[in-house]
Amino acid sequence: MKAWLIVGASLAGLAVLLGAFGAHALKSKVSPEDLLIFETGVRYHMYHALGLLFIGIVGFQVSQDLIQIPAYLFTAGILIFSGSLYLLVLTNTRWLGAITPIGGLCFIAGWFLLAFNFYRS
Repeated sequence: MKAWLIVGASLAGLAVLLGAFGAHALKSKVSPEDLLIFETGVRYHMYHALGLLFIGIVGFQVSQDLIQIPAYLFTAGILIFSGSLYLLVLTNTRWLGAITPIGGLCFIAGWFLLAFNFYRS
């Protein structure tokens, strides 16, 4: 589906931008531990942006019902998981780490639902 290709490509580009920001602008401003946290956010951000591109490509071959909810879960996961890690590092607001697992659950649910939907079809 074209919309998920656009979302996936845009989020992948944003992941590269944030990765470069972390590697260059943050490197001297945050602790090595915080830099690793930021890089974890970027890594999972990119993985799931690529997952959205996969969903977009597959969407031309299968019913939209099979991919729609997993795509929303991946997008929510990027916003909640990666977004909370970015904000945690940039604002030093440590309690944001408590919501990070919610984004991880979105990722997990998205992948398993996608697998289940493919199996079912």
